[in-house]
Amino acid sequence: MDHFLLPKVSSVLNRDVKQFGKKFMFDGDEETCWNSDQGSPQWILVEFSEEVCPQEIQLQFQGGFVGKDCRLEVSSGGGELARFMDFYPEDVNSLQRFTVKEAPSVKRLRIVFPSSTDFFGRVTVYKLEIMGTSI
Repeated sequence: MDHFLLPKVSSVLNRDVKQFGKKFMFDGDEETCWNSDQGSPQWILVEFSEEVCPQEIQLQFQGGFVGKDCRLEVSSGGGELARFMDFYPEDVNSLQRFTVKEAPSVKRLRIVFPSSTDFFGRVTVYKLEIMGTSI
């Protein structure tokens, strides 16, 4: 889905947005990534320009810097974000797909990484795609 605003993230490694900023999750370049700073939890918040029904989340992490026990929080309209589902990525470099079953229509979506495979809590994402339909 292309109709979302540039997301917000919990942090950027050493505040170096030119090298590790959030825009790199969406640039299609396999060499660039968003890299969080240390600490937990880390998160990515996506706000859509219209209500959507998410059906699949695709994430590509850097092995060793993977969110272990992730949760998806959603909100329709301007309401509070509420926990919708949990998912558990593998500690690998390859693209991983997570099905969002019976998702409501949402205006905002946040992926939360309460913990990471990295001792310091850092998360590195090379690619994030949210597949679904417009409402």
